[in-house]
This record gives sequence, structure tokens and C-alpha cells, in this order.
Amino acid sequence: MKVLSLFFIDEVSKYRLYDGDSGSGRSGEYAKMFEEEYVAVAEAFRREIDDPAYRAYLDGIDARETHQGYFSIDRRKGRQARFVEGKIDRKSRTSSDADAYDLIMRDKERLLSLDEPVRFLFSHSALREGWDNPNVFQICMLKPQTESEIRSRQEIGRGLRLCVNQEGERMDESVLGGAVQELNKLTLITDMEFGRFAEALQQGLAASLAGRPRTVEPGLFAGRLLTGTTGARVRVTRELAEEICAALRKQGYVKDRVLTGSFFADRDRGAVRLGGSLQDLSAAVAQVLSGVYTPRAIPAENAHGGNVTARADPEKLQTEAFRSLWARVGPKSFYTVSFDTRELIGNVIQALDAHLQVTPVSVRTVYGEQATQLQSREQLLQGRAFRRRESRVQAAGPPAPGGVRYDLVGRLVEETGLTRTTAAAILQGIAPETFAMFRLNPEDFLLQASRLINREKAAAVVRHITYHRLDASYDAALFTNAVRRGRLGCTAVPAAHSISDYVICDTDRERAFAEALEASEAVRLYVRLPKSFFIPTPVGRYTPDWAIALRDRAGDPVYFVAETSGKAPQPQGVEAAKLQCARAHFAAVSGGEVMCGAVRDLDELLRIVG
Repeated sequence: MKVLSLFFIDEVSKYRLYDGDSGSGRSGEYAKMFEEEYVAVAEAFRREIDDPAYRAYLDGIDARETHQGYFSIDRRKGRQARFVEGKIDRKSRTSSDADAYDLIMRDKERLLSLDEPVRFLFSHSALREGWDNPNVFQICMLKPQTESEIRSRQEIGRGLRLCVNQEGERMDESVLGGAVQELNKLTLITDMEFGRFAEALQQGLAASLAGRPRTVEPGLFAGRLLTGTTGARVRVTRELAEEICAALRKQGYVKDRVLTGSFFADRDRGAVRLGGSLQDLSAAVAQVLSGVYTPRAIPAENAHGGNVTARADPEKLQTEAFRSLWARVGPKSFYTVSFDTRELIGNVIQALDAHLQVTPVSVRTVYGEQATQLQSREQLLQGRAFRRRESRVQAAGPPAPGGVRYDLVGRLVEETGLTRTTAAAILQGIAPETFAMFRLNPEDFLLQASRLINREKAAAVVRHITYHRLDASYDAALFTNAVRRGRLGCTAVPAAHSISDYVICDTDRERAFAEALEASEAVRLYVRLPKSFFIPTPVGRYTPDWAIALRDRAGDPVYFVAETSGKAPQPQGVEAAKLQCARAHFAAVSGGEVMCGAVRDLDELLRIVG
């Protein structure tokens, strides 16, 4: 993947100097400084990185060829073409000199190729508008910045893109899963104090996202059609929306109508849970909440705030302890599912008879009246011209007789993916009082019955899933690519028994678990699994927290994959299904040598392994 870096400078002369009208130009102060520093850094990389292919790549690039200046071009008669401090025409969004615009836009695709040596771009203003490239990872501001300029985000916007690989494939969540934010990270180097910079940047983001909701209220969910993890679709009523908001507050995801850090931490791990009857809608609710603007959603992170870097040691990746662990944990797999239709029908009938609840159709009538006097247009726009007098809710009563036919079997087939024969067998098997609920509210009967059917179907899939080992395995290089930064005493734990000098943890529970691993004599080696490692399951990708090699009381080697991030003592719902699939996966790829489970702490893990 090609990495591009931008330098915004205050004067073109600091990059390119000209001697008279006929001079071809020579390197300015910044160009000379860059080449000197580049040579020194490249030489340090050659010594530190034991990768022949990367060394060959560095050796093939000359310091003078890896940077280029993109400015407007002056082609006045009698003067050789030269860079000048031209500006972009905002109305046409093209350069004031057509050649400069062509130069920028014509080579945009080539800049992404590893065959093109240019990776560092210097500009004054020509790249602020009318130019776009997804692989800008660093932007260095070598000119004074004000809060208003940061808020405008013109320069910063050059780096706010999802990057692409050499095949042009966008590196988004569908490719990287939870690691998408780890790779797509923009680093800004500026002379502004971080607090001022972060505040100004977020003010600019807030202004550009003015149309997005800012608070979490029932109105955010009411009227939406949410799809549960079982496939059932539920139209959110006002009452259900209020239940969702209450559950979000109870779980600590919302406080004073604002999303909390707990929500973002659980969302990034795919562990958002509402609990109770709303658990099936947890993922759908999390998706809705991801559209709520909050400064926490796009935080500006101080790169100096993490005083340690967790980078895998290549020598530790070659140790016997890691190689034996990864030989059992690293293989990939695929799964197949086969279950008995009669068993599914029986389980669904039991679930419908026990849990189906249908809300009768009701009519809400709201009475209001116009204000005595309309005082202004704003009064109308703000909805203050009428006031509510009273509201009544009445049962709709029995439906009027008619000849309209309702294809309940067909609708169930659409919502659940079952055959008509299976859907009909389920309806014939439920109790008469259960089927009588259909007359109370046909649409709600369909939605609630489909939700229960899909839940039982998903449970049957997980119960009867079979994993098969593939010849391919995850490369240990995924650990060297997963570089993370943290702060000692906060998120970083010094590590002697892992593959890096530090382990970066997201929660207090994870930090306590890592510290316990370090202190235990039973632990030979452990690794924090990166998001790029995942297990395919019918209910979504799953990345466990830890892979551990240890010894039991008899001194025999034991391998354990542990989940520690859940809030409940044991996972429930989708989390439980993913964990059950993970057990089947590791049993298949390791020949039963890897144990897998959710544990609260190391003591519980040691009790399991014996």
C-alpha cells in the first residue's frame, strides 16, 4: 500500500529557488532539509527492519526523486515555467493556471502506484481544493495555523479518506473489520497547542455535520424499521423507542442524552448489548447510534499522549512458545450447517406458544387548537401555533368483515427464508390461542412471530454448525502490522511474557488480566489478538481477546483462547453464539488442543484448565 505525506509551506521559495527569468530552479531550504533527513531515516530503517523486500524498495528510491512540489505554474513569455504561489478559483475549483491543475489531476492515479517514487508532496495552496487522494496519511503544517483555518478543514480534508491498496480496493470495514480505524488514521503535525487544535477541528466537524442528530432521544428510533440479528424486522413504536432509551441509560451507554465512552468501547468490540427482550436489536440500535454526532465519535488523539509503543519483536515471533501457540491458533476455517427440519419446527412451536406477544391495534386521537393569535412566522416554523388539548387511546375493535385475503404463510416465508411447507407446519402446530393473536394485529403478529422463528433458526444453525480447517493460516506478520500506542500506568502494561515490550489494553478489566498473566508462573506466552484476526460465524465476524500458552498443574502444555471484555459474567445472545462458534472453530483447526471460553479473570481460567 502506497503511503503519501503532504507538507503545506508558507513560501514557494523555501522549496524552489530561481535565478533570473531563465533559471531552471534549484532546491530551497525545505527541499535540502528533507533530503538530508530522508537519507538518515532511510538508513536507520535499513538497519532496524529485517525485511529484504522492504530494503530493496528503499534502495530503489532516490531521496531527490521521492518528493515533489505541487504549486501553480507561471509560464509568462520570456520566462521558463516556474512555481508560484497561485490560488485555486473557488467557483470553478480549478487552478488559476491550467497546467498546474492538469499536473495535479493527471498524476493522481499514478501517485498510488509503488512504481512511482514520489511519496512526499510540498504545496502552498494548490492542493487545498480541487485535489483528492485517499492515501494521505501524514500532513505537516510548515506555516502558521489559526483556529479558523483548522475549522475550515481544507488542508486536513486531504487526509480524511479511506485508503486503497495496489489493486484499488477500498480498505473499509468490509475488508478490515474492526481494524479499519487502526489503519485509516491521519497524523497531523502542527505548531498549534493540541487542546486548541482538537477543539477547533471538532468545531469544524460539528459545523459540517449540522444535519446529524446530536442527542439520543426516543424520536431517534421511533418509526424506524430495525432488523434483529435473527433476521426479524421490527417497526419501532414510541413505546418501544422509550424502552430502548431506558435500556441505553441502564447499560451506561447514554448519560444526559449524550453517548458515553462505554458505548464507543463496546461498539468497537462488537459487544453492544441492551439485555432482556431488546438484546436481539442491539446491533441495529448500535448502527443507528453511530449516526449521532458527538466529539467522541471522531476524536483527535494527541500522538504525544501515548508514551510507549507496542510493536511485535520479530525475534519473539520465532520462539518455540509462539510458534507452537500460533500453529494451533492461526489456521483458518470455513463452516457448514446441517439441521433437522422437524427439530426446528418443534422448537419454533414451543417458542411461539411460550413467548409470542402481540400488541392489539389501537387508535390514538390527539385534539388540539390554534393559538388565539398568530404573532409571527417563527411561531409557525417552531410549531408553537397550535397547542395540544387532550389525547386519547382506544382499542380499534374487531376488524370489519371483508373479502381481503392475507397470505400469512407467504409473508412468513419472506421474513424467515423457510419453505412454505415448513411455515405452514409451524402455523398448524401452534396452540389455538396463540394463532388467535393474529386477529388482534396481523402485522405485529407477523413481525413478532418472524423474530422468534429467526431466533430459533439462528440457534439451530449454531447448534449444528461444523467447522473445517483450511490449508491457509493467518500470517504472524499481522502482529508486526498491528502497532499500537499507550500510556504507562493507564493503558500500557509492561510485558515480559508477550511478543512485544508492552501490551495495550482498552479497559480496566483487560489491564488487570494482562497484569495477572505477567505475574503467573503458569503462563509461558500470551498475545493480544488484533482485529485483523477473526473467525467467520453465521452471526458476524468474531475476534477473541487473548491467545495464551501455559502449563497445567501436571506441567503439560495447554493452549487457551480467552474472551474478557464482556460485561455479563457469561456472554448472552449473539455474543454467546459467536463464542460457541469459536469453540467449534478452534476444535477443528487444532485437533482439540485449544480451549476457548469467556473468563472474568486468570483464576477462573486456571480453574478451567486444571
